[in-house]
Amino acid sequence: MAKPAARAWQRMLSGRRLDLLDPTPVDVEVSDIAHGLAFVARWNGQTIGDYPYSVAEHSLLVEQIFCRIAPKSNAKWRLAALLHDAPEYVIGDMISPVKAAVGPGYGALESRLSAAIHTRFGLPAILPDSVRKQIKRADRVSAWMEATRIAGFSETEAARHFRRPPDALMEGLSVQLRPPLESRAAFTARHASLLAAF
Repeated sequence: MAKPAARAWQRMLSGRRLDLLDPTPVDVEVSDIAHGLAFVARWNGQTIGDYPYSVAEHSLLVEQIFCRIAPKSNAKWRLAALLHDAPEYVIGDMISPVKAAVGPGYGALESRLSAAIHTRFGLPAILPDSVRKQIKRADRVSAWMEATRIAGFSETEAARHFRRPPDALMEGLSVQLRPPLESRAAFTARHASLLAAF
């Protein structure tokens, strides 16, 4: 008797059934993304504070930094920045050393999910290279801030792993630690405002 195939889908709180191997835009809901990201901890939870630092909070910070890097960008690319880690609502936030150990399969899974998420919200399945690079730069600035403010890195140690960003990109910004439901609400509200601005 043949062994049944392993289940490769997840039931979402919205009622959708998301196939991780073949995700479709119709099964993507912002409520599921916001909820999942609000409960996924960055840095494997190894951060100071009364609450884990969630991927939802990280995403909000990256979008703010992206707006400083590309101040003339339109709402579509700002939404892309907000959604840059959206696949983690189902696959979690793996730290870079684990991603390297897992290999290319993780990247392929992440790319399929990103394409479905982007399509669902009116973005190109694959972002233009210039936008992708600006978002990646904003992500690195956020990583520096998080590493040095809540993840226990000294600036010297952080400089070995992340390039120190210009102060102007970080001025007035904070790494927020909030209860998950507050993070979820903030992410959902920002997503709605950017979508409405298309």
